[in-house]
Amino acid sequence: MLNWKDLYSPKRLGAENKVELDPDAVRNPYQRDYDRLIFSSPFRRLQNKTQVFPLPGSIFVHNRLTHSLEVACVGRSIGSIIGQRIAREFHKDDETFQRFYNYEIGSVIAAACLAHDIGNPPFGHSGEKAISAYFKNLSENDTALLKSQVTENQYCDLLNFEGNANGLRLLTHPFNESSEGGMRLTYTTIASMIKYPCESSAGLQKKNLHRKKYGFFDSERNTFKKIVDEFKLISISADQEAYARHPFVYLVEAADDICYQIIDWEDAYRLKIISIEKTIEGLLEFFPEEGAYTRAKARQTLTKIVDDNQKIAFLRATVINQLLENCANVFWKKRDEILSGTYSKSLTDDLDEQIAVPFNKLKEISIKEIYNYRSVVEIELAGYKILGGLMEEFIPAILHPDKPNAEKLLQLLPPQFVYAGDDTYLKLQSVIDFISGMTDLYAVDLYRKIKGIALPELK
Repeated sequence: MLNWKDLYSPKRLGAENKVELDPDAVRNPYQRDYDRLIFSSPFRRLQNKTQVFPLPGSIFVHNRLTHSLEVACVGRSIGSIIGQRIAREFHKDDETFQRFYNYEIGSVIAAACLAHDIGNPPFGHSGEKAISAYFKNLSENDTALLKSQVTENQYCDLLNFEGNANGLRLLTHPFNESSEGGMRLTYTTIASMIKYPCESSAGLQKKNLHRKKYGFFDSERNTFKKIVDEFKLISISADQEAYARHPFVYLVEAADDICYQIIDWEDAYRLKIISIEKTIEGLLEFFPEEGAYTRAKARQTLTKIVDDNQKIAFLRATVINQLLENCANVFWKKRDEILSGTYSKSLTDDLDEQIAVPFNKLKEISIKEIYNYRSVVEIELAGYKILGGLMEEFIPAILHPDKPNAEKLLQLLPPQFVYAGDDTYLKLQSVIDFISGMTDLYAVDLYRKIKGIALPELK
């Protein structure tokens, strides 16, 4: 069973000998993580990566960047609530323990939330599917060639590209720089964002929360093991690299679940996919008939607000607050199961019935009316085609370097992604790093150029 005292460390990946311990520093180590992420190029590129609805448009909808910022706000609040409860309950005479749980854990969760989508390729899940589908649909000869040059687990990585694992790579890989550790984030922040702590061959088990997907590529195996060893994560497999989550992951996941569910609902209203009346009624269901702030009182407040957008904003803010407090309560109630690695649900799957009913109802309506809305489906199909088309051009340049234009295609890779060695798996990763790191618009632009649909301009 894990111990609250062993769940945090200011140690930085790649700079393990330079531990920050000054309690009087202006920024704690985890605030530094947050700032490093905010100013990083991969994070900035999220502003042009699709969340749900096509970008850009005349009506504001959320992109991956605005979504991540909002998740970070919610995560900070949940983390602070839990941290104060832990501090009141345990190690009251330990100054470092008290400082972390009273004042620093919120920064950890906020930083991990900020990074939770950083590994997503252009066009979200359709982009992930396109990268995976390319390798699944290789010719028989190319499949045999590939299998002869990579390990079984590396082959599994390629067949099942995973944004979560790619996020860990983006944050920790040096990308041809001389310094190790990538962004050199703290071990605590990195551990808090590894949602599925297992290798690809141990993942993809839909009924197992810890192994529903996977959390690291073969290339980041050593990095992952450092995190496992630092926090003594609990092994859940005798013959594979698979572990129970670090407890802080549940808080990051809850913040994400809350935001995308409620914010997607708000975006759907702004795009007139869902009417103002249906939006209001859906959110009002989160308010109880009796209690401190009832549904009737919420209706009274709405009558005093003139602008429809402000009405939705008021309801959205109040509902998010209810959900984050409820998720914090679930975490606290289930803390022993979480520490022992036996808790197998997301916190939003264990909400109180009064709030779970409207939350699940919103989920059902979102699947039927939002995620299958025509423009959403169109962007998924377009993204799948574009990412697949880019893979069709670049991957054969690795597998068959003697083919015409192979060398010229690889010249398009930025220096940070160029791999000069002979390892086929790492060569393929260099191309996938390039493609998965693109913004939606850059992917469209490059696709049109290399397919001959549009001619490049001299600059």
